[in-house]
Amino acid sequence: MTNLVIFLLFCQTLGACIGVFTSVWSEFAYIHAMRNGRIDSAERTHLNIIAKGLRFGMTILLIASFALVIIAYSLHGALQPALTASYWTFISLSLLIIGVSWALSRQHVSFALGSAAIITAWWLLAYLTLGQLPIFFFGSAIALYVVLTAIVYVVLRYIRILALHKK
Repeated sequence: MTNLVIFLLFCQTLGACIGVFTSVWSEFAYIHAMRNGRIDSAERTHLNIIAKGLRFGMTILLIASFALVIIAYSLHGALQPALTASYWTFISLSLLIIGVSWALSRQHVSFALGSAAIITAWWLLAYLTLGQLPIFFFGSAIALYVVLTAIVYVVLRYIRILALHKK
């Protein structure tokens, strides 16, 4: 059973790292595609491949997380994942990524805000899965996410301004 848990933790981390890598890659690919003022079919194909990578990363992440919860329940662990703030932060960030991605694809949210929200959520998910982000309270996780999203929004906005005016 220990090998299965280690494998699922690896899959969870792999899914988060794939999500972080492809979200950052998609931002740079979008900036590169918009430098000429329009997105052609080759650039759109490239962006679709990145979207499939994001979908693959989220699928691996959620399946591994679900399996880990089932294993914790079946082993009658002392602390069930659903009782921790880290678990609910993890689930909330995953659902936030899915929801904002859907809203972004339907153009219900601006691209600048949506991409900043998604990149920030992926990075926080990666830090959570790597154990580098101790969350003690759910409210503190939300506050951290909001502040980091604002910072990432400003940084991405500045990068886009520099990249689009530098022809």
